Amino acid sequence: MNTSMSRLEHDLLGDRQVPAEAYYGIHTLRALENFPISEKSIQIYPNLVRALACVKQACAQANHELGLLDDLKAAAIISACEALRAGKHHDQFVVDVIQGGAGTSTNMNANEVIANLALEKLGFARGEYRELHPLEHVNLSQSTNDVYPTAIKLALRFEIETLVAAMGVLRQDFEQKAQEFGGLLKMGRTQLQEAVPMTLGQEFSTYAVMLEEDQERLREASLLIQEINLGATAIGTGINAPPEYATLTCRYLTELTGIEFVTAGNLVEATQDSGAFVQLSGVLKRIAVKLSKTCNDLRLLSSGPRAGLGEINLPAVQAGSSIMPGKVNPVIPEVVNQIAFEVIGNDVTVSFAAEAGQLQLNAFEPIIAHNLLDSIIYLRQGCLTLAERCVRGITANPNRLQEIVENSIGIVTALNPYIGYENATAVAKQAYASGQSVREIVLARGLLTESQLEQILRPEHLTQPRARL
Repeated sequence: MNTSMSRLEHDLLGDRQVPAEAYYGIHTLRALENFPISEKSIQIYPNLVRALACVKQACAQANHELGLLDDLKAAAIISACEALRAGKHHDQFVVDVIQGGAGTSTNMNANEVIANLALEKLGFARGEYRELHPLEHVNLSQSTNDVYPTAIKLALRFEIETLVAAMGVLRQDFEQKAQEFGGLLKMGRTQLQEAVPMTLGQEFSTYAVMLEEDQERLREASLLIQEINLGATAIGTGINAPPEYATLTCRYLTELTGIEFVTAGNLVEATQDSGAFVQLSGVLKRIAVKLSKTCNDLRLLSSGPRAGLGEINLPAVQAGSSIMPGKVNPVIPEVVNQIAFEVIGNDVTVSFAAEAGQLQLNAFEPIIAHNLLDSIIYLRQGCLTLAERCVRGITANPNRLQEIVENSIGIVTALNPYIGYENATAVAKQAYASGQSVREIVLARGLLTESQLEQILRPEHLTQPRARL
């Protein structure tokens, strides 16, 4: 083992001293110097590190089967990859998430860490690359241009599973509230104006349905990212890789992950096309937009507590003001709104980055990966936070709901089939001008009897299609 403070490594630009304790090497060191951009290294995405390890392990297994790696080197590389997959040594993935070079720095970081872990497994010191080399052996039959996008897709696939699960948690909580509030009549609204009656349960059921629909859209988008270009090497021609290599690596990657990956039919096209990333980003934006709309509704419905709608109560989770005693704000919906704004902005970045690709490669996949991973992680945490810290604790205000319904002019719409549009319009106009209730005016004008009104205005008749009574 090297006991000095640093070790000497060499690349095409010359010699550099690398910290002796580092598992990364000279290429990673140069990337650290070149890209001090976000102050966030790729280790913040554990699933990306695991994905890189899965890809490198699948490649090593394929190279071993093809006779390109001997038993000892293959076993050492596989052992190093398994350690990374188990969550070890992620602190050695130090290159910035935003980097030039189409992901080369990330691939080099992985190659060097895996090589040095493998060297230790074989009984050699870090940096003794004559025994096992980051590029000659760990990167054998590969290029950044097929390893990196494949790893991104795998990392996204890992993260998507967690987002789908989190959306399921939130959906179930909305479904429970829909059942709990099923018998509470309220006024529906369009354009912030009173429309027709509905139940609070119907209102909450829509939020569950929207989540269920978006879970399905997310599953559909995830299928697109299961097509990979591993084996394409530099531009998709497969140069420096054996003919059987692409098929073998895909098979091994599927076995390692349990995800059914397929090799793209045209590897030249697959190496330059970012369409699957754009599609996924669009779905994430869709989820964000609808979640934000839901949170807008929750904030409106709970507004007040006395000067607003006040139909529901959100759980109080923290004091709302440094100057107004007793004020409680809808902070959980507000944070989810802000997550949505971020995801929508990320989608714009992904779109620009995908469009900016030129000829046989898109050089901007690092920013695509950064934004997609962030969007998924933010949405996942937003769904869980909204469920746990808000939706489960929502209560209704039945008296306030009843008061609004009874005083609403919108209730006249339900009477339209019985008293006619002209009479209904006159009743609405009088109610608005006088402050009287619709019920009072209809009875005073003799348009309907009390028993007829009671029958027409029963909740089950107001909230679903029905034959005329």
